[in-house]
Amino acid sequence: MVVGHGMEVDSVVAPNEFVSDRASLRLGVLISGAGRTLINLIARQLDGSLKAQVVAVVSSHPLGDSNAEVFGACKSHGIPITVMRPEDFSCVEEFGSAQSAWLDVHSVDIVCMAGYLKFWPIPDRYQRRVLNIHPSLLPKFGGKGFYGLRVHCAVLEAGELESGCTVHYVDNLYDHGPVLLQRRIPVFANDTPEALAIRVFGVECEAYPEAINFVAREKNLDELSSL
Repeated sequence: MVVGHGMEVDSVVAPNEFVSDRASLRLGVLISGAGRTLINLIARQLDGSLKAQVVAVVSSHPLGDSNAEVFGACKSHGIPITVMRPEDFSCVEEFGSAQSAWLDVHSVDIVCMAGYLKFWPIPDRYQRRVLNIHPSLLPKFGGKGFYGLRVHCAVLEAGELESGCTVHYVDNLYDHGPVLLQRRIPVFANDTPEALAIRVFGVECEAYPEAINFVAREKNLDELSSL
């Protein structure tokens, strides 16, 4: 297992058994929390329903109790994972360059933000190659500060009759960029933020693999690999 910016741990990652077919889309995944979305993508990859391969992961938090499961999953499946925190770098540009370089080393085709809460300035070579999933129907309840239960609280406080999730291409604005797909669910009169979050995450688990598979069908992998 690799951790970023000079930190090391005493475990060794086996070669990534997923990385065998260059015809598959190669995914780099960015996480900040427990990594539930990444764990779902790995499960979908294993059962063959995700037409892509997770080949590199960046966490903005070091290994701890809250993210031990996802670090363990990466180790078990031989997926390189590094820790990169903006506060460990002198400026956001240095952080962005380091993160981009890590993704370059692993020949990533598409970057998937999966509960990622840090600002990564996306370089030109990754424009239209970064996806995000957000737990609302954008443009509603998006932007800086809208994440996790904050989103679902805002949905309920606004009296919305429906909610859901949005998969979109990422640019250098929070929760901005062209929408790939949305999935909708009803908001119930007795919903709590926690109950709504559970149901929204359920549709996220279907929507993100669907969006990635769409990109995998549409992208020219030879063109991507030459970027």
